Amino acid sequence: MFNKIIPYHVALFFTFFLTVGATVQASDIKLETENYKIYKFTGSYQDVRDDLDYAISGQGIKVNGVSHIGEMLTRTGKDIGRTQKIFDKAEAIQFCSATLSRNMMEADPLNIVYCPYIIYIYSLAGEKGTVYVGYRKLPELESDASKKAAKAIIATYEGIIADAQ
Repeated sequence: MFNKIIPYHVALFFTFFLTVGATVQASDIKLETENYKIYKFTGSYQDVRDDLDYAISGQGIKVNGVSHIGEMLTRTGKDIGRTQKIFDKAEAIQFCSATLSRNMMEADPLNIVYCPYIIYIYSLAGEKGTVYVGYRKLPELESDASKKAAKAIIATYEGIIADAQ
């Protein structure tokens, strides 16, 4: 019964979303370096955040935790006399996939340093309606098995961000 309810609700959500009109749009890649890739979205922070949650769970992946980076900076900034507001909101969404992780660690147990997988989402102070979403790239790994596993992780990041658009 549970398996029949979920597809119905997902279909209902997307029907409503497409009927009402998309409120979130991703534009081009905002910034890409050898270390990270950031996309720029137009829409509300909460809409983009919700879309990321749906996209992650849609891949059959469970969120392990969320680091509330923006809140932490605001809270601790007062303690150290630094009150410049950097982010309106900023979070790091941590997740793990048993398949991706097993492939990485079977290739090389030292690949544990790349887990959990994290997607960052933030909006800058003073930039209403703009949200950034990105991830850290994995370095060039030694073995062919590690390289293959890393490519699958990057494809997962890209798939999640594409699904959130």
